[in-house]
Amino acid sequence: MIKENIAPTKSNLIRVKERLATAEEGYDLLEQKREILVMELMAKVEQVKLLERDLDARVASAYPALKRMLIVVGRERADRLSRNIRYRFELREKQVSAAGMSLPGLEIKLPEAELKYSPANSFAECDETVLEFFEVLKVCTELAAVRTIAWRLAREVRKTQRRVNALEKMVIPTARETRVYIESSLEERDRDSFFTSKLLKRKAGKE
Repeated sequence: MIKENIAPTKSNLIRVKERLATAEEGYDLLEQKREILVMELMAKVEQVKLLERDLDARVASAYPALKRMLIVVGRERADRLSRNIRYRFELREKQVSAAGMSLPGLEIKLPEAELKYSPANSFAECDETVLEFFEVLKVCTELAAVRTIAWRLAREVRKTQRRVNALEKMVIPTARETRVYIESSLEERDRDSFFTSKLLKRKAGKE
């Protein structure tokens, strides 16, 4: 086991004991943090799975609607209708609270689903397709936001795990080994001093 290369003195022993106590306390706190992060991450992963299933269902409904619309309206007319349609989407970063931390997340503001063509050019199939794909878009944006937080949490879990491992496998064992080394050296020094003093007393008594 590795120990620090320091002099075995009482002052160094005090400092090593203080470092060890701080490291052990830090380890306990980081381990608690890691457990909370993992629980939060697993909850987000489950949320992602549910949203992915919802997205699959929305896509399975939207694309048949698109096919029906193309059959009824025709590709060229559908293309002409779509050219004049514009929607405004707002995308920004926002802070999200997760596992007691403030993490950068994603906020997407969708416009209302409006049917932006004249009634004369309107077909029920067009209306249905627009509404269906807006539902797809809503789930996509929610999924993107949750995945962003899940990714940030996973990164925090890895970072915390590295710190836990460093304390568990390097810092704490080294401090413990150094403490044992210094304590042993001081005890041996005390024994040598005791025997030396006894020998000196014996010699003094004989004289």
